[in-house]
Amino acid sequence: MTTVSSTQNAAAATATGASSKLNADFDMFLKLLTTQMQNQDPLDPMDTSEYTQQLVQYSAVEQSIEQTSTLKSILGSLGTQSLTQASSLLGKIVETDSSTAGLTDDVPAQWSWKADRSAATLTATITDSNGRVVDTRTVEAGAATGVLQWDGLTSTGRQMGAGDYTIEVTAKDASGTDVPVTAHAIGVVGDVQFENGNVNLTVNGTKVPTTSLVRIAG
Repeated sequence: MTTVSSTQNAAAATATGASSKLNADFDMFLKLLTTQMQNQDPLDPMDTSEYTQQLVQYSAVEQSIEQTSTLKSILGSLGTQSLTQASSLLGKIVETDSSTAGLTDDVPAQWSWKADRSAATLTATITDSNGRVVDTRTVEAGAATGVLQWDGLTSTGRQMGAGDYTIEVTAKDASGTDVPVTAHAIGVVGDVQFENGNVNLTVNGTKVPTTSLVRIAG
């Protein structure tokens, strides 16, 4: 099931709450000021400089709250626009610059890999979210690029559960020299969220920012 969700934070509510508190404090201030002015000694009038300063402070705080509220409104509009644009990725196969892929009950974890040059031996080591090695696979030798799918079944016959798994591909050429290899996670976008000013995708159950995308397929 693909969904679009927006976790708009409580910034607007916070600004509203701050404004309400300011109004309540200001009302109390005016009541106290009015009472003191009514009860002051005409022959020894009160010094209003302190109250004038407080009025200036209230005005500054009020302007700050209004500006913050306006800014949050603008950011919210931009976030909604970004969210709408990102929703076109729902159901798409994407590739990210991360080597961590999601394994679900229905969809295997999948990675693409690319070696700097042809390698004689390639070994893929898969670790779980705790960094523990759960499986090791021999990758087809002689190729410089490839794709590896993993359904969670280890070489010992153990079935791993859904979650995030990271792959590391090591390679050597015919002379035994290490060959650098880059691995990227592949998956299907199932959810789009706007969180803390950023648009994030859920790909095979794994949350990734849109900025990590390196390829979008059909």
